[in-house]
Order: sequence, then structure tokens, then C-alpha cells
Amino acid sequence: MNLKQLEYFVQVAELGSFSRAAQVLDIAQPALSRQVRALEIELHETLLLRNGRGVALTEPGRRLFEHGVAILQHVAQAREDMGASRDEPVGRITIGLPPSLGRQLTLPLIDRFRSSLPRARLAVVEGLTAHLAEWITSGRVDLALLHNPDPHPALAITPVLQEHLCLVSPRPAQPAGAPPAAAEPLPFRELAGYSLVVPERQHVIGALLETQATLAGLRLDIAWEVSSVPAIIDLVCAGYGHAVLTSSAVGASGRTPELLARPLVEPSLTSVICLARSANKRPTALLRQAMQILTELITALPQEPLPAGVAGYAKAR
Repeated sequence: MNLKQLEYFVQVAELGSFSRAAQVLDIAQPALSRQVRALEIELHETLLLRNGRGVALTEPGRRLFEHGVAILQHVAQAREDMGASRDEPVGRITIGLPPSLGRQLTLPLIDRFRSSLPRARLAVVEGLTAHLAEWITSGRVDLALLHNPDPHPALAITPVLQEHLCLVSPRPAQPAGAPPAAAEPLPFRELAGYSLVVPERQHVIGALLETQATLAGLRLDIAWEVSSVPAIIDLVCAGYGHAVLTSSAVGASGRTPELLARPLVEPSLTSVICLARSANKRPTALLRQAMQILTELITALPQEPLPAGVAGYAKAR
């Protein structure tokens, strides 16, 4: 067993897929499978169960995964310590992304690491905000993007982007040559009149909607609960209902011409995206570089422009 095999195994286990791990590791998938298989043969254990959706850890695989994460973290810390005197970004870093941003950020993040940090190794995992925060405190994740995180003494949290929540609807058909329909703000109390496709309550948007509806004494018409933001947008475009999403989710969907995003007001609901890292560890050169790259990428995401006056209205509120 060597560190390379251990790194490959941990990456496959974290992503739950050989194909996704091969992309992150920049290795051919057959070569990656051979390395993991060689590890299983050497240990005389089946570590991963292959299925139609990807892979799942066996009980021996789960135990090795826990050891592997700890070993790789110690190796990365040793490399970082050796490079710290030169302020050189080396070692391995694991970045956590929420599912709503993983699809938009993973590829550009890997591109930036390959061009700017060639001596660093990157692992990308996805999870809900609560899970990512827990993984930071346990040491599984070094840096993550969180939606509206609760204060925590073990986390150093830096807000990077505030987004308005919008009612997202199929764009109404317009006569040829007519100007596009205006995205007029929608008072929150009127949301009760729409059939909604929303994320489950564990998702930040689902939690925000539930809290605000309770405060306003409203009963929302939740037609469907779907965790995938791209799937929600597909359902809206297909006429299954309306969604409540951030403006960047609409802009990044690639289906902006088919959608009408109306900012929610009275009150104006916002979601704050934050960078989070462990408050108990000294930031390394690699972590500082990764924070800068991630901040640049998140602020550059395409966003649906808000109607004039909405930003000022929200500030006044």
C-alpha cells in the first residue's frame, strides 16, 4: 500500500464515483480502477461496491477511509509545514461545496488549481451546509462554501456574496417583437397563491421559506420537494410549478430566456454565501490561495439582474 493508492481510494470514496474521481485526479478511469483494485488485492478486502449509481463503501472500506483521511491529512500538514517558510502553496486541500454550486464551480476550480497551484492537490466534496460545517470541525474538509451558516466557535466565517431570493416562473409567451415581460418584485404574502417546487427543509432555501411563512402566518402550497436545483429549474420550465431560488441559480442554469425571476419583497429575503474554515488551525499558504480563488469564482457566477430599485428597497428594509 502506498500514498498514491490511498489518495485514489479516498477520492473515489468521497465522490462516490470512479468517473468523477478520475476527472478530479486528472487520471484515466481504467488506470484509477486498477490502482484501487490493487489496493483491495493487497489488503485481501473488498473496499468498494460498484453499482449503477457509482460506488459505496463496504465496512472494511469505511475503516480504511477513516485511516486514509487521517494519514493524508498528516502528510499534507507535513508538506505544508516544509513549504511554510517559503510561503509556497503545496500539499492537499479538500474543498466542500453545496449541491447548488457544485456543478458551476467544480470545473473552474480545478482549472484554476492546475494553472495557479500545480504543486497542490485538490479534492472536492459536496454536502448541505450543516454537513459541510461538521466536516470542517472534524477535519475532513479544509474550506467550504456555506449558505447562511450559524455562528460556531470552531469556524472562521467570511461572507462573500449576498443574493436575493426570487420567485422563478416560466417566462410567458410574448408576441413577436414585443419587449420581454418585466420582472416586477413580488410581495412575500402573495407567494401563497403559487404552486411551488422547492428544496427540502434541510436546504437553506427550504428553511428560509418555512421560517418566513410561519412568521407571516402563511400556508405555502408546496407541490414538490426536490433537492437538485437543476432538476427544480427543469420542472419549472416544464410547467410543474414555480420555484424560489437565488438569482445566480437562474443565471447559471443556462435557461434564463425561458424563465422569469421576480425578487421577493416585503420582506426581501436574501441568502448569504460564506467561506468557512477551521478557527483552530493556522491558515497555510495553500488555504489562503484557495480562499482567494474560491472568492473570485463565486463572485463571478452569472446572476439574473434585479429590477431597478430592488437593491435600494432591500437596504431600506
